[in-house]
Amino acid sequence: MLEELEVDIIGEINQREPNYNIAPTARGLIVGHGDAGYGVKWYRWGLVPSWAKDSKGGAKLFNARSETVATMPSFRAAFRKRRCLVPASGYFEWRTEEGARQPYFIHDPEGHLMMFAGLWEGWRASPDDDWLHTYTIVTGEPGRVTADIHQRQPVILPPDLWRVWMSGDTDEAAAVFSAVPEAPLAYHPVTKAVNSSRNQGSALIEPLGPDRSA
Repeated sequence: MLEELEVDIIGEINQREPNYNIAPTARGLIVGHGDAGYGVKWYRWGLVPSWAKDSKGGAKLFNARSETVATMPSFRAAFRKRRCLVPASGYFEWRTEEGARQPYFIHDPEGHLMMFAGLWEGWRASPDDDWLHTYTIVTGEPGRVTADIHQRQPVILPPDLWRVWMSGDTDEAAAVFSAVPEAPLAYHPVTKAVNSSRNQGSALIEPLGPDRSA
């Protein structure tokens, strides 16, 4: 289904060292749409609006709420013109259990790559400076599987909504949120080493217990 976009997402991912613990301000892969069609880019996670005085605030704008993304000043311009997909094999969330915080790896139960709804933006300090390209991930209400872990989850788009999200008009893009079906998800506990983005490696997503799903 990735072939529908005519971009080699897997090939692009395989050209770099895998990042098992990406954090805001790190570079991640996005799929965007422009005059040249669909393409893949490595942008910094944490959106910096084009009107920002500096780029420091991007670290806080790593998520955008689906309920307000079309109207919130930080995101509304990107929502109108610069929507993207953010590929991911899974993501981490924490839950407090018996007074301690336990991380979980949330993923597709079949191991398929997931596509999160995202926005991207370009910023530069002056017309003479290079562009800084950044992105954010759109979140919505959790599904049945993740509701007991966190009150939000990324908006996970099925293939039939990829093009609508990226290249549809704003009304079509806004309608995507109510059209998204519940994504099949599973989760399992993982090591607390994921608390530091300096830690990397496939051991970070190895299960410390069985997968749970709906």
